[in-house]
Amino acid sequence: MKFTIFVTQQCNLRCTYCYIDKKPETMSLDVAHKVVEFIYKKSILTNEEVNIGFFGGEPLLRFNLVKKITQFIKNHPLYCPDRVNITIVSNGTIFTDEIATFINENEIGFGISCDGPPSVQDLYRVTLSGNGSSEIVEKNIKRAKKSLSRIMVNAVYTPETLYKLAETVEYLSSIGVRHIYLNPDFSAKWRPEHVKMLPEIYEEIGSLYMKYYLEERPHFISLIDSKIAVILREGYGKLDRCRMGQAEFAFTTQGDIYPCERLVGDGKNDHCIGNVFDGLTQQVSLCHKAEGAEMNAECTHCGIKDYCMNWCGCSNYMSSGSYNRVGPFLCASEIASINTAYMVFEKLERQLGPTFYEHINGAMLNKSLT
Repeated sequence: MKFTIFVTQQCNLRCTYCYIDKKPETMSLDVAHKVVEFIYKKSILTNEEVNIGFFGGEPLLRFNLVKKITQFIKNHPLYCPDRVNITIVSNGTIFTDEIATFINENEIGFGISCDGPPSVQDLYRVTLSGNGSSEIVEKNIKRAKKSLSRIMVNAVYTPETLYKLAETVEYLSSIGVRHIYLNPDFSAKWRPEHVKMLPEIYEEIGSLYMKYYLEERPHFISLIDSKIAVILREGYGKLDRCRMGQAEFAFTTQGDIYPCERLVGDGKNDHCIGNVFDGLTQQVSLCHKAEGAEMNAECTHCGIKDYCMNWCGCSNYMSSGSYNRVGPFLCASEIASINTAYMVFEKLERQLGPTFYEHINGAMLNKSLT
């Protein structure tokens, strides 16, 4: 189960593609208490893991509030350290020794958003005055890498930066990042020429993945690892798929409830499904992607549909305007990533045999990240 807490909608950056409206609002402790109660009430009847993420805006602008809410979570009677995971996603502009100590002491997952080298990062991720953020973000990534047992970096790519995706992976690797998530801006205006580029660009990343592994410094690259895992499981399971509004919720600073953090937007839209003070509304039955609902006709008969994220309601909405309709870029990206992951797995298995399973199971990856 996934729960995202917007501790603030204030931010010290103005990333041009950001889907969250910036507001001078911070979550009150009353709302925070209600959010934590909602989370435990929703998750008490299941044995699933509970993933709670601090988001924004920039959550570390309100670091003291993050600490207090973490105490609410961990002091709750239903808290179980083996089941509840806490993460913070930051834009990378704020990092201190105090923050590092707090993250380590509370075993919190830490992620930084960085789109790539300065030529990519500074294109979109700019300060309020329009200056680039690459220098401070790179500095804090290196600092976090020294202070924390693991950091994750999320890189967003757009039609303008797609061709630099392999360069982004190489850059992040060069500054010590081993856990890399690559995510497209689904709301961007992707054109047919971008779709044609995908197989070659993803294969470049696949080649880097194999190179790093054979050099005994394996990386987790979401584009590859997530699809290899799905291939080995012979498709996405029921609990892997989108359950927005059922097992995935986001909470704004005012306590409004959304089925996914990417649908919050300006906080004044039809995606809102309730409030922590009043509970969920009847909209919840309409907000998520219903199983068996109408979708693209070509998906119905596609041979790799079980391995494809055609079920991701918010990605679908961003690209097609419907929870159930897959946009052409998502379709092409999924085909290219599945083919690349299969190629990578087949080549490494052929060369290395059973030892490659150690990486898939996390043993080699964990060793490389510490």
